[in-house]
Amino acid sequence: MKLLTISIGVLVAAALLASGCGGGEAQTAGDVPSDTGITETGPGDVKQYRVWLTRGEHLFAVTREARAVPELPLGETMLAVQELLEGPTAAEAAAGVGTAIPSGTRFLEGKLDNGTFTVDLTSEYESGGGSASMFARLAQVVYTLTELPTVERVSFMLDGKPVDVFSGEGIVLRKPVTRADYEELLPPILVETPGIGDTVSSPVEVSGTANVYEANVTAELLDANGKELVSRFTTATCGTGCRGEFSVKLPYQSAIEQRGTLVVHDDDADGDGKPGYETRIPLTLTATG
Repeated sequence: MKLLTISIGVLVAAALLASGCGGGEAQTAGDVPSDTGITETGPGDVKQYRVWLTRGEHLFAVTREARAVPELPLGETMLAVQELLEGPTAAEAAAGVGTAIPSGTRFLEGKLDNGTFTVDLTSEYESGGGSASMFARLAQVVYTLTELPTVERVSFMLDGKPVDVFSGEGIVLRKPVTRADYEELLPPILVETPGIGDTVSSPVEVSGTANVYEANVTAELLDANGKELVSRFTTATCGTGCRGEFSVKLPYQSAIEQRGTLVVHDDDADGDGKPGYETRIPLTLTATG
């Protein structure tokens, strides 16, 4: 059984070597992320990966990039944890993205053993907040770490000591946890692409997952004045009690580059004249000529 341990000091040193030596330009990771949320590239290339933050009371996935560290098989995941602890960008925060992880939380060490990743964080991680905040911050770390295909479950340590009961809220963590333990924190509709603040061109490719009534999903593109440019209906691969994938293309016409908004929502199942759930993603729309 192989046990891999990575300390933050070794990780940072290797990352500096990978990015600082040679002075070459970083290469892009490609346009299409893998199903795991990690885009594999050649040694030393930039890798795209997903970090899980919060938006409102739900989890929210954002994309980050880091230079691959071939010497450390889990180096990219550790860099993802570091990005997670830094929280949302200014553009994401302006769009309502936040984090339940307290400021000052630091990553100390990570270990992978037969599919279980043990993450060691400083004790600030369990400070402040109520039960909702505690579950959200646990979910953020679990979802971010399990983007790596070899990680199936996560166990927690604080300041080098195993965690059996987390925080004053008394959350029991005597065994490793998985994504399934926090699935209820996912929004009814999770837009994975495009991301907040992305610059897009026609047609805009919209994809994500949904657990909504009869799997019905509608995507609309609004211009800078809130006028609808295009609307398309699609269905997820599963719905009404199960989460499925959806994808739809939105062709639009615009004489100028402008700000726009992607609106994705479900049906008006309650008959009150508005959808049960709606999510909005601010974008920049390129001119179509």
